[in-house]
Amino acid sequence: MKISDSTISVLKNFSSINQNILVNEGSTLKTISPQKTVMAIAEVKDKFDRSFAIYDLNQFLSAVSLFDKPDYEFEDSSVVVANGKSSIRYFFADKNMISTPPEKAISLPDVKVEFELPNDVFKSTMQAASVLQAPHWSVVGDGKQIVIEVGDSKNNTSNKYNVTVGETSEEFNMVFKVENLKMMANDYTVRISSKGISQFSTEKGALEYYIATESR
Repeated sequence: MKISDSTISVLKNFSSINQNILVNEGSTLKTISPQKTVMAIAEVKDKFDRSFAIYDLNQFLSAVSLFDKPDYEFEDSSVVVANGKSSIRYFFADKNMISTPPEKAISLPDVKVEFELPNDVFKSTMQAASVLQAPHWSVVGDGKQIVIEVGDSKNNTSNKYNVTVGETSEEFNMVFKVENLKMMANDYTVRISSKGISQFSTEKGALEYYIATESR
């Protein structure tokens, strides 16, 4: 089979969340961070006809990058990646060694805030976090506006970057660690529960991230 560039991009993104992955039969890819604070789900173009586990996803992707649009032949214990006269046999890991997301769908009880997060706005906030060396990305409601505030939520005198993303009649302060925001470039609908969990999803739900908020 062939694996599309878009699926490879998803796997590259998932490798930033967890270095290993269990790929199940079908076209749904899932991963979860070792700390259980970030979970990602993607519906991809390609359909895998068997399940397999990769222990070092970055190494696997580096091996794949040695080839230009290779063919993949999946076997019981390995996959042969080949293009022309060149090939590599990459062995799978024991599935029991892999951190896997829960099978049950995550629910979001008591959603406190919902807003649209365009890619350019998210990109600007992450650039600000890098420039300011800020550890926190907060969603703040003051009873009028929804504002993303980038800074140090534990330091009132820290430098802060703000951008307004919506309106609200509620007051809240939902804090995320910048290091947990590893979404692919896209426009997202953001829903945040008062129970410490959030959902970032694309328009058709093909890409979803569930990210824990920080207790204050």
